[in-house]
Amino acid sequence: MNFNFTEEQLMIQQAARDFAERELLPDVIERDTNATFPHRQMKLLAELGFFGITVSPEYGGSGMDSISYVLALEEIAKIDAAAAVVLAVHNSLTCYGIEHFANEEQKRKFLPDLASGKKIGAFLLSEAEAGSDATSLKTIAEDKGDHYLLNGTKIWITSADNAGIYIVVAHTHPELKHRGINAFIVDRHSPGITLGPHENKMGMRSSDTHPVMFTDVKVPKENRIGDDGFGFKFAMKVLDAGRMGIAAQAMGIAGGAFDLAVKYSKERKTFGTEIANHQAIAFKLADMAVKLENGRNLVYKSAWQKDNGINFSVMSAMAKQYCADVAMEITTEAVQIHGGYGYVKEYHVERLMREAKLTQIYEGTSEIQKIIISRAILKE
Repeated sequence: MNFNFTEEQLMIQQAARDFAERELLPDVIERDTNATFPHRQMKLLAELGFFGITVSPEYGGSGMDSISYVLALEEIAKIDAAAAVVLAVHNSLTCYGIEHFANEEQKRKFLPDLASGKKIGAFLLSEAEAGSDATSLKTIAEDKGDHYLLNGTKIWITSADNAGIYIVVAHTHPELKHRGINAFIVDRHSPGITLGPHENKMGMRSSDTHPVMFTDVKVPKENRIGDDGFGFKFAMKVLDAGRMGIAAQAMGIAGGAFDLAVKYSKERKTFGTEIANHQAIAFKLADMAVKLENGRNLVYKSAWQKDNGINFSVMSAMAKQYCADVAMEITTEAVQIHGGYGYVKEYHVERLMREAKLTQIYEGTSEIQKIIISRAILKE
């Protein structure tokens, strides 16, 4: 068992760290306050190859492994989790879904624009009554022979406005329940697509989140991914990869808060000495460090399993559940260590705490991850 990263992996990690500190940090508080999408930074990330980081060079990507990807995502999330989630949804759900489950014609048609960052990808699954329970979708794709007619509403859609390509999961045969679900590649600018208002979120505020409405949207038959009825299986497989990305993001958020807490504890003095010298603070930092190490190991193992063709469904669920919960704990403790300063925006940790909360909710709540894990245990 080798715990050492390769030179290439370390290079990607350093490149992501340098970018985050140079391009994301200076205006991250302002963008969070104003809920402003990071257009300039996304363009630069595309130029650096991060929008196609794991996509095969055959389709215009960088062809990196999953460990390189999670290392990069973690570094970006340390500074700006909202920018990281745009990358995570684009890479883990959209690019991964098309590259691994679409046919060759679809790959050649859609992946080059996604891998280059010319178009951002979005994944449309959640609805008002179908989030954790994906079989209860109300969005309908009616088969019209040479095309489908899409009607319905999706909610909580990351990059809804700025994306160029949607993957939409919808029912074609509701009477067949999960066997009647399909996934479609849809042009964001197709006639009949309208957006609801930008969600005024607690955290991840500079990511672009809207409800999306479909009214008689024509989708060519050739844009369906896989055989008729493959959509539910597709969504579950893609979410395995997505959860690994969210776990990495959670570790980035937690790591960013931890670094700030360590720095502050060495500078702030009470009772004539730095607060790091007080056991109450030192023990908090020790607990945070152990949780970070455990979480990262879960993320790296799930990435390793994915790269080696091993079923990583349970490991990604474990990583997502543990890392999200730990991120919430670590960021809360980071605020506590900062005291009153931790409660104001200037010191970043309050923003990281707000952003950590979402990692426990999206792409399957922590409770859903426990269902996945427990079912796997009880099957053995």
